[in-house]
Amino acid sequence: MCRGKIEDKETTFMADIEKCIIIVKNVPSQVCRQCGEISYGDDVARKLEAIVNSLKNSITEIAVANYSEKVA
Repeated sequence: MCRGKIEDKETTFMADIEKCIIIVKNVPSQVCRQCGEISYGDDVARKLEAIVNSLKNSITEIAVANYSEKVA
């Protein structure tokens, strides 16, 4: 939005779904150097959705996953 320069970085994604907080570490992202806004490519967004869907019915309140691990 601010039109700052974009930098490729690994970030942490968090989702609060129903009764579970899901944290995904080491996510390939594009981060604005000026304002810090994070965006994801289409493939990354699809994989994040798959990870969240696979963990949202977890019996724990907090689930942590590494982006580079295979999705069940």
